[in-house]
Amino acid sequence: MTETTTSSSSASAPALIDLAANPFTLFAAWMQDAEKTEPSDPNAMVLATSTPDGHPSARIVLLKGADEHGFVFYTNQHSRKGDELAQNPHVALLFHWKSLRRQIRIEGVVTPVTPEEADAYFASRSRISRMGAVASDQSRPLADRAIFEQRLKDVEARYEGQDLIPRPANWSGYRVEPACFEFWQERPYRLHDRATWTRDGNHWNVTRLYP
Repeated sequence: MTETTTSSSSASAPALIDLAANPFTLFAAWMQDAEKTEPSDPNAMVLATSTPDGHPSARIVLLKGADEHGFVFYTNQHSRKGDELAQNPHVALLFHWKSLRRQIRIEGVVTPVTPEEADAYFASRSRISRMGAVASDQSRPLADRAIFEQRLKDVEARYEGQDLIPRPANWSGYRVEPACFEFWQERPYRLHDRATWTRDGNHWNVTRLYP
């Protein structure tokens, strides 16, 4: 598919989004660009969840895996997001790379990763991060920070001299299988470029959008 543009601003603008691209391949290319330019956490993404009756919540999490099977993140399943995902698996993701003036929106449904995947990622984390996951009742009320600090010390003592720290049963990951993507990039004079990929079975319907 080819397109032409007659805008006088086109010479100084980035190339238009390629509508012939596979959305996963395009995502990987944009992520690779972000890894070269973003000063911190290019894999940071907004994760939006919702209760069954439609009350939304959003937070930043880190993308830990991406391929044509979906986008993976990890968390305590007893956290607020874990509670909401158990009731409503529909989510939205947002990547925003300010230095590149680009963003990607993704909507889809989560499924749990396998225990083997969760074990492998948990084992790759730093020792203190693994101990923190054991010590923390994520998102639950904490009367005093000192309580958490003491719990962390107790975990350190329990596993002193041991490299293996077992993954807590309620700490795991989710894979977001996309139903749609929206790619956005800034162009001069707010004449931005936007395009969506919407899944239709094994086919993607592609549409460019007005800015």
